[in-house]
Amino acid sequence: MGMSKLTGIKFPQWTVILKSFPVLRKSSDENKLHLSPFQVMVQKEIADHIRNWRFLILFAIILLACTGTLFSTLTDSLKTLGSDTSENTFFFLNLFTKSDGTLPSFFVFVGFLGPLFGIGLGFDAISSEQNRGTLSRIMAQPVPRDYILNAKFLAGIIVIGVMLFSLSFLVMGTGLIALGIPPTAEEFLRIIVYTLLSIVYVSFWLNLSILFSVRFRQPATSALTGIAVWLFFTIFYPLIVNLIVKGFEPSKYAAPNAIYIYKKLKFYLVQIMPNELFDEITSAILVPSVRSLGPLTMEQIQGAIPGSLPLAQSVLLVWPQVTGLLALTLLCFLFSYLIFMKREIRSRG
Repeated sequence: MGMSKLTGIKFPQWTVILKSFPVLRKSSDENKLHLSPFQVMVQKEIADHIRNWRFLILFAIILLACTGTLFSTLTDSLKTLGSDTSENTFFFLNLFTKSDGTLPSFFVFVGFLGPLFGIGLGFDAISSEQNRGTLSRIMAQPVPRDYILNAKFLAGIIVIGVMLFSLSFLVMGTGLIALGIPPTAEEFLRIIVYTLLSIVYVSFWLNLSILFSVRFRQPATSALTGIAVWLFFTIFYPLIVNLIVKGFEPSKYAAPNAIYIYKKLKFYLVQIMPNELFDEITSAILVPSVRSLGPLTMEQIQGAIPGSLPLAQSVLLVWPQVTGLLALTLLCFLFSYLIFMKREIRSRG
């Protein structure tokens, strides 16, 4: 089909945006750089997320849940603020980890609702474009194919990052207003590191949902598959682990070495769970007194010196978990990238 026949066709959304692609040159009048095609695509994806009711509803749920647990934890922390306890040393970190019992703590809500947010952003990233017929029209433009997938992934990460940083600064700002004293440099850096790792955790579920969106044509199938994986790792896999390790459970008269091997086995079996990796990372970053994550021998316990670890040591403690979470995220993106680049995309009709 020649270009003269295409000029009369009105394409929705993407064609209007793609008209601004032949750029990256300076305007002689305004002396400003125009946006590149990839930047235009990222901006379009971010705008679609923000205007989507699904995003607004999920963000409202997470905001209400985290705000409720924040104020309940803040009220309980202010009651015990005058007492001379070690828990009051890191007041701002306690706002993320402590709870008065009525609601779960802040990081529990993020670990539970964050996957749903990531799945909600990416389950129809590719399938909806293909069902509407806009994917083939995008490919008809002089745009590299990987721009489409990369733009959706980067836009999702930006939206997730803005949301999580907004929640973290909301917690710090509320604590600053209530206490009247800013957080220490150690607390501030720990909160920033925790927020960055939370973005990685939610990005894993975003990549997983994008993978299912590339693999399945129907958005409903992609969404149900992503939720099924989340339910499996949240509910069913811990039950399977308990059934497996129950057969190896030693008696109460067993030797200490046998008990240590049993606990080590249980520890390794749960390391493939993304939510368990995130919980361990959060425990070490937001609770400086945590000095070990796995089981310890008696020699290690006797030689340990009680106290708080510096941030660098806490990061080293959870570096295997951080590496595992990053590896899972990159694997999901790699699989979706390979499938999408090899897929044959045809126009509808």
